[in-house]
Amino acid sequence: MSTDDHIRKRRVAAELETSVDEAANLAKKLGLTPYPVNYWIVDYDEMNELIAYGGFQQRYPHWRWGMAYDRQQKQGQFLGGKAFEIVNNDNPAHAFLQESNELADQKAVITHVEAHADFFANNDWFGLFAGGAAPGAADSEDGQRRLSNPEAAAMLGRHAETIEEYMQDPEIDRAEVEKWIDHVLCLEDNIDQHQPYAPVDGEDRPDEADLEEIADQLGDLELSEEVRRQVFTEEWLDAQSEDDEPITFPEEPQKDVLAFLQTHGMQYDADGEKAVEMADWQSDVLEMLRREAYYFAPQKMTKVMNEGWASYWESVMMAGEQFASADEFVLYADHMSKVLGSGGLNPYKLGLELWTYLENSENRREVVERLLRVEDVTWRNFHDVIDFERVQDLIAPDSAVTDVPASLDDLDPDDPRVDADALARARDGEIDVETYPWKVLTEAGMAERHYSLVKPQYRGFVSRISQSELERISRYMFDDARYESVADALADVDYSRGWDRMREVRESHNDVTFLDEFLTQEFVDEHDYFTYEYTHSSGNFRATSTAAEDVKKKLMLQFTNFGKPTITVADGNYRNRNELLLTHQYNGVVLDLEQATETLQRVFELWGRPVNLLTIDKEFDEHDVEVARRRDQEPEPEAVGKRLRYDGEEVTIQEVDWSEVEHLDADDIDYDTKPEEWLS
Repeated sequence: MSTDDHIRKRRVAAELETSVDEAANLAKKLGLTPYPVNYWIVDYDEMNELIAYGGFQQRYPHWRWGMAYDRQQKQGQFLGGKAFEIVNNDNPAHAFLQESNELADQKAVITHVEAHADFFANNDWFGLFAGGAAPGAADSEDGQRRLSNPEAAAMLGRHAETIEEYMQDPEIDRAEVEKWIDHVLCLEDNIDQHQPYAPVDGEDRPDEADLEEIADQLGDLELSEEVRRQVFTEEWLDAQSEDDEPITFPEEPQKDVLAFLQTHGMQYDADGEKAVEMADWQSDVLEMLRREAYYFAPQKMTKVMNEGWASYWESVMMAGEQFASADEFVLYADHMSKVLGSGGLNPYKLGLELWTYLENSENRREVVERLLRVEDVTWRNFHDVIDFERVQDLIAPDSAVTDVPASLDDLDPDDPRVDADALARARDGEIDVETYPWKVLTEAGMAERHYSLVKPQYRGFVSRISQSELERISRYMFDDARYESVADALADVDYSRGWDRMREVRESHNDVTFLDEFLTQEFVDEHDYFTYEYTHSSGNFRATSTAAEDVKKKLMLQFTNFGKPTITVADGNYRNRNELLLTHQYNGVVLDLEQATETLQRVFELWGRPVNLLTIDKEFDEHDVEVARRRDQEPEPEAVGKRLRYDGEEVTIQEVDWSEVEHLDADDIDYDTKPEEWLS
């Protein structure tokens, strides 16, 4: 970096120092408990490099990073894309700000990053990688959740240096290392992301004794002695027993395909046309990439939640607390509209809408539970006897917390909504309360100040509650205290309930469980979600359903197993031939057989012997399709079991008896649409 570049970046950093400090302070006032964040000022090219590297400054040598950099650069050059921020999950977290962005953009990024750092620190799925000591596993003595430490930057740096050393080793062909990485990356999502990361070391690999049982069956294969001596050691062959029972392992299907290959896999020696033990560097690289897959898994599992969470709190801070000044607000609004308005399945927009709906629903439940305990109010007559305009007036926050600084002299330092120390300093002129009114409030005061149900866009949310929801709430109300009037009932509404519930959900959920629990029919109707599918009768796509269950299933399929096919290891000694058998857990979406065959060829390089894959395909009879088209109906496909096999030379696809694949069929889901076409 030149001296001029260094001076320029230091100047930008100095200009942002106050914004960084105050955003962190505001985040804590709102009840967030983020990792500390280190901010770095970078230029345009450096930002593109960081995005290509997944948010880190050092990664192992590989062509994928150059490809990602080129794509990112062209997106900005030709498609008008703009890089706002990138932040990584680490303790402390590291965030990168592009020096050319406007101050309004920088403030939006900083507030967004603080919320991301809170999600990283408090979501249990991120805690899995840090040895299971996840936040939420236990609380500290002061009641705060413990923060895990992924040490990601250090880990990725070590991996980069180790792989670079292998590539520079004169005894190792650099191209072979890169090709080996290609093989492993083809399977990087085939881990068990629901379990904590656990390393597979050399001691877990099978030794001669572990392979003894498999060798018991060599006689059944009728192999020539020459072949037997080529493939197996003398000691192993001499140790064979008389047991004729075929050996099958693992005992249960194993989802972590990479771990299985690390433990039991071999490399294929093309010259010798046989499987041989992996070289130490191959086993080491495989385990490093597997570990990185586990590190990045939580980010893939919580994309909607995480981006929605960050967008929500960014909005509260930038708009609700006017962190964007008056002359910055229009630019910030343009910034937010671009983020939320991008096409396709937008995790920012969907996540923000779901978090907002969750907050409103919980706040509404608080109000409704109180109203249902008013004398003569029942779930049956609720809409007839409740004056919702009056309800809105009664739940409106106290002007003492909403009108700061005008109410500064009227605030009571003993009020739990007021930060007494900050109030005293503000009255002495030590705090710029015009710019930072939130500093004199506590988290309780902030919750009341930003109470969602009184915002103009949500004023009708209480009155829109359905009869079925009223009945459900009434049935499960255990507090039988009664109020004489609506005013009494709403006199002490818990303004923090929505935020408290949001924080609970943030701790334990991932995208699949988040969608499953909170994507309701009310939400689908409010936001006009629907499903559509390709129809053979028309030859194009048609809207098919606005039912929440249908929308939910399609969205959940998009996020289950990172949106990738779920593949498990069924047998490492298939048909007693040392072949690998993988199974595809069929969820209604058939495999792309061309991609599946290419993947099998990669797996072969990590197994060293023939590889098989069982799956279910759907086939349509051409006559049935033509008849259905004339009748404007959909033809019924026939589910067919298929086994793909690659032996090192060719791929064969063979139809198998239904009994071999029946256990793979999830018959409650049946969609024809491709994943990228599920939702627009």
